[in-house]
Amino acid sequence: MTARDGYYVDGTFGRGGHSREILAALSAEGKLLGVDKDPQAIEVARQLKEGDDRFDFEHGSFAQLPHQLRRKGIGAVDGILLDLGVSSPQLDEAERGFSFSQDGPLDMRMDTTQGQTAAEWLAAASHGDIASVLREYGEERHAGRIASAILRALESAPIETTGRLAQIVSEANPSWEKHKHPATRSFQGIRIWINRELADLELLLDEVVDLLRPGGRLVIISFHSLEDRMVKRFIRRMSRGEQPPRGVPVMESQVKKKLAAVGRAVKPAAEEVAANPRARSAVMRVAERLPEMAA
Repeated sequence: MTARDGYYVDGTFGRGGHSREILAALSAEGKLLGVDKDPQAIEVARQLKEGDDRFDFEHGSFAQLPHQLRRKGIGAVDGILLDLGVSSPQLDEAERGFSFSQDGPLDMRMDTTQGQTAAEWLAAASHGDIASVLREYGEERHAGRIASAILRALESAPIETTGRLAQIVSEANPSWEKHKHPATRSFQGIRIWINRELADLELLLDEVVDLLRPGGRLVIISFHSLEDRMVKRFIRRMSRGEQPPRGVPVMESQVKKKLAAVGRAVKPAAEEVAANPRARSAVMRVAERLPEMAA
């Protein structure tokens, strides 16, 4: 069997851009599973599935991939692709509540069929909760000050739109970064928290090696430092293998390594950034599952 005949997963289907490219590269025997939280991806996936019986789709998080594959009777796959973060269609639709540049309902859920909206979470969260999310997931230096401003604003009226939240955060932020909206980090932090983005990534990374066949590849595209740091450390740890206790003499060939990094991190070329400015912060890392060591 060649790589073109394999079984692959697009864990962040979105509107099917990557999936169509993968299907174009597969043979008639190849298979592709698309996965996405976004209910709006379902209709796109349905149309793709109707036109190509090599494609299948699951509505849900890629964190559920082990269960999704088991249910389909798939033991291991030849490749998994994750394109992390919010998609362009989600950013471009004001009613989804992801963008501070367009006023809309403060939702931010990737899966609009379940969970709290960002507005509901802010209305119930404490100062400590808000500041922690902004600091940990948004890497916002002024998290405490911004959290205080949000709670003061909530005393007069609910924060129900992206425009109002962006204004509150902007006015509370004392140091605006060049070429970056002052609400960028806060919106990022709240979005990551609402959608469990880092938690879902961690859950999948805990299981992903066992989901890959020997020679199978993991490809992850990240858009901010928190995600990329997790992926980089994971690949490094799996590439180093289980380290013996200090002082125990073990040959390099005896260390059980599970993955090997494939090349260096890849960043978009200037031409790609010019064509798609949102790609400027993308970082792609690739790792390959190593064969099991003989006992």
